[in-house]
This record gives sequence, structure tokens and C-alpha cells, in this order.
Amino acid sequence: MNRATKTALSTLTLLSLASLTACGGDSGSDADSAEKPAATASEEKQATPEERLKQLVITKADVSGMDVSDADVSSSDASEFAFAKSQQEVTVEKPVCAPLAYAMNQLPLGEPQADLTRSVSKGLNDPFTYVMLASYEPERAKSTMTDLSKAVDACADGFTAKANDNTSTYDSVTAEKPVAEAGDESLAFRSTLTVLGATHTVHAQAVRSGDVLAVYFSVDGMAIANKRPSDAKLSPTVVKAQNAKLA
Repeated sequence: MNRATKTALSTLTLLSLASLTACGGDSGSDADSAEKPAATASEEKQATPEERLKQLVITKADVSGMDVSDADVSSSDASEFAFAKSQQEVTVEKPVCAPLAYAMNQLPLGEPQADLTRSVSKGLNDPFTYVMLASYEPERAKSTMTDLSKAVDACADGFTAKANDNTSTYDSVTAEKPVAEAGDESLAFRSTLTVLGATHTVHAQAVRSGDVLAVYFSVDGMAIANKRPSDAKLSPTVVKAQNAKLA
């Protein structure tokens, strides 16, 4: 099996497991959110970065009719099928493009204090929108956003990322209008890649709200596995719901 095929099947399996987890019932984070009362100002000040993100991330209640599941590649059952489990496993031919490789493979950008990821979809046959939240020390989120913006400009003609036995070659990267402007700053981009002879377009958006960064990424894993061209646009419902919780 060549690397492109393995990457495509790994993507599909990751998405399948995420969907099955979601269909089995609400994730623990959803249940916890429903049971816990809203935190007071003093409680929020005492919350750890991890606890704060769990309070901010969208749940199934925020996106009616969609499944929400934990998709952290470093800890979930689907981690063995992920492109990479950490930034350290990823090498990029153009170092400036590294933030793009992280964003499009459900890995946190920069050096966050804490991060978490959720996958959201209406079903296995539909594109998945990933929501990645990360919190940073003062000014780190801003500089991380700057690095991502530089990567979009510098990597227009594409780049290749490798991790373990996986290789992903992105043919192009193009800035585009965000699905929804929010926070202190927003940026969006799309990228094209060719897998198993079919061309696929994936979309991403990043939103910074203070020291928290939200990265959205969409991919159609079923189309990739079935060798069908795809254009997996971000779900406006998901992006707007998460942006609202960051405001």
C-alpha cells in the first residue's frame, strides 16, 4: 500500500471512529456542560486552562441535529489512525508552512497551555468540521496567529508534510473570506491536494479571542477514500456557534 493510499484510509478511519463515538451518545463534555451551572467570575479566574477550554468548547446542545465527539489525536481511541499525534512527529519541507500542516491535521498551533479538539458532522457521509481550541500565555496567541498568517502568504504554491509513514502534499494554499468574522482577529484559507488521483479542497479558519485561539478545519474523508473529488466547506452553523461561545 503506498503512502497516499494509507493516508486516505487513515483519514477515513479516523472520521468513522469519531462518528461512531458521537452516535453512541453525547460525549462526557456535553453531559458535564448540561449538569454544571454557569461559573461565576471568581470561579473562572481560578479555572485551569484545561477547565476553561472545556467550558468554552461547543457541545451537541449548541449544534442541533449534529454529532459532537472528542477528536484529540493524542488521547482518543482513533489516535493510531491520525496523521500525527504531536507536532514533534511532523516534518515540513518549508518550515514556515508548519502551522498549516498542524491546522489541517488536528494539531495545536504554537505552544499552548492547553488544547482540545472536537469533530462535528451530520453523519459519516457528510464532511467533518473539526474545532480545535487552544489557550496561551499573554501575547502568545497573537504571535501564533501572526505565524499562521505568514504561512498562508508564504505557502501559496503548496508544501509537503510528513509524519511517520504518512505523507501529505498540499498543491496550493489560498487566503479566502472567513465564514464569520469574530474575536480580535480572523483569517481563513483553503488548500488543494491530490489523493488517489482525485483533487480535494479543504477549508480552514482561525479566530483569536484574547488568549484563546479557535481553528476550524473541514475535510470529506468518505470522498477521499472513494476517490471522488471533493470541496469540504466549513459548516457555518459550527463556526458561528463556537465563535459565539468565545465572545
